[in-house]
This record gives sequence, structure tokens and C-alpha cells, in this order.
Amino acid sequence: LGYSPERINPGDREHTVERITKVVAGENKETADALARVYGAITSGGVFLARDIRTAEAAKVIENAQRDINIAFVNEVAMIFGRAGLSIHDVLDASATKWNFLRFTPGLVGGHCIGVDPYYLAEFAQRLGHHPEVILAGRRINDAMGDHLAACIAAAWGGIAGRALVLGLTFKENVPDLRNSKVVDLVAGLAKRGLAVDIHDAHADKAEAKRDYGIDLMGDLDAARGYDVVVAAVAHSAYVRLDDAALARLVTPGGLVADVKGIWRARALPASLRRWQL
Repeated sequence: LGYSPERINPGDREHTVERITKVVAGENKETADALARVYGAITSGGVFLARDIRTAEAAKVIENAQRDINIAFVNEVAMIFGRAGLSIHDVLDASATKWNFLRFTPGLVGGHCIGVDPYYLAEFAQRLGHHPEVILAGRRINDAMGDHLAACIAAAWGGIAGRALVLGLTFKENVPDLRNSKVVDLVAGLAKRGLAVDIHDAHADKAEAKRDYGIDLMGDLDAARGYDVVVAAVAHSAYVRLDDAALARLVTPGGLVADVKGIWRARALPASLRRWQL
């Protein structure tokens, strides 16, 4: 029996299986060496021979748990600085000038790995008699982020009813993958605060969105008009490229542009629009 953990990052054309380092392990040396030869013929990134299969499995789960915790930290400081009227993106720009600062982007944590693997690690820890504090705290913060964003956006709009358009449903940008999307939590949070929500996604499959979440995705974005609130929830390139004319068409004068991902933070929006961002 041989084992090599998956290291595929959806939408990432740089870190492909032909370029990354592959961790391999086997139930015995012969199997591990054979697996190393197979992957060595595939990838230019080299092969790392783990001590055993359990070690390789542990390496996989902490890779994702570490990322989840780092994002949870920056999500929590975004919550703190938001109360002080500071943009987390501006703060990160300054902090990132320090040579050993690790920059992570705040936002929704979904997908089939990062938001799931920490629970495997936590369950394993509990079976061993250890209660994991940091791992589960990170999960609580990240799982609450969708409703937190909805509360912030609704408050910025004024806490009144209105029409909202959410741009993006997939768990990350420029992929069609809807697994464990936390945009669903954001949408639910907006709806419970009195906003009638439509959703558009430039990549997601409509049938899959309906089957998995009961969501009817919009068709052509060009036909959308006159929303009180537009939320950039996923940084699809199609949304990054929206020009002033498109935004002015989507949002009513005096309406709110909620830039969750910071995709428009470097540009001036039409004067008729209000802006909210993390």
C-alpha cells in the first residue's frame, strides 16, 4: 500500500502536479521507493519520502488546518479593525512591508479541504484525549464570517429592506467549484436582514447550484438593473473587469457597493455610489 496526499489547488495554473513537490509513503520501503519513482517521473518539483503513511496523512491535514487558522486570524482582526473604521486591506498593506510578515486575505473559507480538514484533525485529537483550542476557535471564526459580512453590509445599507445582487457563489475565484461555498451563509444573512437577494456567478453551473443549495442563479448579468446593494463576494475576473458604466447600471444612485474581496479598492467608484469594504 502506497500513499501520496493530494496537493491540487483548483484554478491554480502554477502549482500543478507536474511542478509541485510530492510527498509519498508506503507500507514498506519497496512500495515507498516504487511510488517515489512514479511521481519522480511526473513532477519536476521533486519527491519527499515521508517516514510512513501516518506521517504523510498528518502532513496533509496540518497543511490545510494551518491555512484555516491563518485566515481565521486575519478575519478576526478584520472584525476588530472594522469597528475602529479601519480597512483590513490598508492595514495588511502596511504590515506586509515587514520581512517576516505572512499575508493572508480575509474572507469566506469554503471548499472541500481548508474548511473540512481541521475538523478531521480536531476529531483525531479528541480521540487521543486532547481538546484542540486553536483549531476549533479558527473554525468558529471562519464559519461565522458569512453572517458577520451580511450584518456589516446590511448596516452599511441602513438596516432597511432593499434589493441585493451577490456576485459569485463558488468557493473561490475563476473556478466552477461550489463545494462547501460559504457565500450561501452570506446570502442567508442578507435575506434574514430584509434584503431580497439575486445571485450571479460567472463560472458556476446553474443546475448544480439549484441541486446543492436550492439557488436559482441569474442568467445574463448585462440584463441586471437597479439594485440597492451589489456585493462582490467572489473575485472572478469577470467582476474585477466591470467598468464604471456597468456598476452604475447595476446599482441605483445612492446604492451601496460592498466589496468583500477588495477587488475594486484601488479604483474610484462613480460618485453616485457608496462603498463598503473589509
